[in-house]
Amino acid sequence: MYFSPEFMAVAMFVTLILFITMGHPLAITLAAVATIFGLIDNGFNFGMLFNLFCSNSWGTFNSYTLVALPLFIFMAQLLDKSKVAEKLFEVLYLDLGSIRGGLGIAVVVVCTVFAATTGIIGASVVAMGLLATPPLINKGYQKEMASGIICSAGTLGILIPPSIMMVIYGGLTGMQATSVGNLFAASIIPGLLLAGLYIVYIWIRCTINPDLGPTITKEEASKYSAGQKLWLTMVYLVPPLTLILLVMGTILMGIATPTEAAGMGAAGAFILALANRTLSWDVLQQVATNTLKTTCMVMFLFLAGKMFSQVFMSMGGSDVVADLLVGGMNPAFAVFLMLFIVFILGMFIDWAAILLITVPIFLPIAGELGYHPLWFAMLQCVVLQSSFLTPPFGYALFYFIGVAPQGYTMMHIYRGIVPFVLLQVVGVILLALFPELILWIPRLVFGT
Repeated sequence: MYFSPEFMAVAMFVTLILFITMGHPLAITLAAVATIFGLIDNGFNFGMLFNLFCSNSWGTFNSYTLVALPLFIFMAQLLDKSKVAEKLFEVLYLDLGSIRGGLGIAVVVVCTVFAATTGIIGASVVAMGLLATPPLINKGYQKEMASGIICSAGTLGILIPPSIMMVIYGGLTGMQATSVGNLFAASIIPGLLLAGLYIVYIWIRCTINPDLGPTITKEEASKYSAGQKLWLTMVYLVPPLTLILLVMGTILMGIATPTEAAGMGAAGAFILALANRTLSWDVLQQVATNTLKTTCMVMFLFLAGKMFSQVFMSMGGSDVVADLLVGGMNPAFAVFLMLFIVFILGMFIDWAAILLITVPIFLPIAGELGYHPLWFAMLQCVVLQSSFLTPPFGYALFYFIGVAPQGYTMMHIYRGIVPFVLLQVVGVILLALFPELILWIPRLVFGT
């Protein structure tokens, strides 16, 4: 029986969404849908489909770039145990507490630094939820404001390098323009731009309505002298910043590949945990086990996503989408439509699945439309960050409610994240209108 490519493309995508919303595991769903539609498309030739999947798997696991993945995960797990965020937050609270919304601004700064050292969203949101929510509420911050700050700033780790999402994106494309190094360089300004928008918003809101974010009390402000504050800031800020420079600096200066830099980052995290006296045999066992579990999960997703995209493209699905977006459609509107699809998918599907499904289809289309692939890749990654915040399945929201103080409801959190999602939209618009915000650092460093 023959089915048109248009019908197969729609049916395959609808089936995937249906199975995911039913609660089936993502990797198994991707692989199962790919197998079912692959067999339908090739007349139930099991041998041909098996050979296709095997050759595809070999190319995936033979990627040197993906070696960086377990190393970055290991680094993140070690830093999660070293209490870096906790000490940094306490110091910045003293430094910024006298500013309107200073405590909220301190949370954004800590999350930005923490994002550049770990990149694990769950760790950032849970850690800051436990550390920052009680002080924010006790100081009189509105519940919605507190939850919005922590959830939005906690998700910066998926964007600010070294980011696991960038490693996966670079591994998916296999293009020099969207290599991991270029993606790391391109994401610096977008990540800092979003953090800056959050800070400006908090300061303006708390200046207009001081009750939303009261300043630090005089007793707390006078607890340490200016010299003591400076010393504490240096002690607790310099080590994580040094680690960031160790990882990012070696990549941007061409001294090390992302994989080699990830190895140095893992070694630096080990030293940092040792210096903080939080390293023990039990901690190492937990870190190693968590790294193994997370790496296996990501690689299984990666493999299943490759299977799905390979079948989708082999039966003409990518051509159907390309004809729809390229044929006669305004290029700018086509880019908007692709990003809008990613945004909507982010409400229901995990970011990794969205990457695995959309990157092989959308990135070539953006190139056909005449847009720089690195520019489009970064717009897509910034939009994907919103998937952690948008209801009904925003992971950051669930991470936060799990550690939120008594009295918090999901409606408090939903109302709190709305302004920050809008700020992310503003960030995407600015990046789209001014491509040099994305391309300047890669061009400066790598000559991309």
